[in-house]
Amino acid sequence: MVRHALALAALLLLGGTAARAAEVCAGLPARQPLPREARPEPLGDQSWLLRVTELERLALGGEAQPAQMLFLGDSLVQAWAPLVFEHFYGDRQAVNFGAGGDTTQSLLWRLSRLPLGSGLKPRLAVVLVGTNNTAAGSRPEDTALGIAEVVRTIRRRSPQTRVLLVGLLPRGGLASEPMRAVNDRVNALVAGCADGQTVFYTAPGSMVVDRAGRLSDQVAYDHLHLTWLGYGILSAALEPQIRRLLWH
Repeated sequence: MVRHALALAALLLLGGTAARAAEVCAGLPARQPLPREARPEPLGDQSWLLRVTELERLALGGEAQPAQMLFLGDSLVQAWAPLVFEHFYGDRQAVNFGAGGDTTQSLLWRLSRLPLGSGLKPRLAVVLVGTNNTAAGSRPEDTALGIAEVVRTIRRRSPQTRVLLVGLLPRGGLASEPMRAVNDRVNALVAGCADGQTVFYTAPGSMVVDRAGRLSDQVAYDHLHLTWLGYGILSAALEPQIRRLLWH
């Protein structure tokens, strides 16, 4: 009887966790069939595979277990200037699990292989992903759904982890660049994922451009990937929200 009661309690707990995760990003519900952007799928790139293998080794080997902050995303995360990362996050037990080339679907695949909620229980996950999807021609609605699935996966696997969703950064040197409007549309869709309790959204893109919307090569050397100055600006823009989320 006791075993049956414990099993029932566990099922109810799991059911409640799944239900709460499903409520995340309610404005972007899963639809059938799921677009490619919302289904786990690895990349075939060799450098990506090597990076992912190393990150899995760190996670499964326990080296990342004390992490209180987990950064997830593509090359914009992986290439976070080390001195800047150390300055802002060095005393916060932060780990950088960015992987260059990541899309929403490849990040979903990576998350399925990480011990989230068991060996890896960060207080805060910082997520920046999706620009590789839009660059490859994905519809903003599909990219946004993929991002929503990433957030739902984190919350389902690790309910104690808050998520700070970072809006896609500007692409291209000028405000008139076509990709700007695409990324802005994605941001408008995923901003509604924020509930002010477990999921939070921030849009630091305006901080890396000037008043005319120009993205300097001093901030992003190829008008996409950030320089050390760009990472300093980005980190400073994120800091007030990160500080609040870690202290409360």
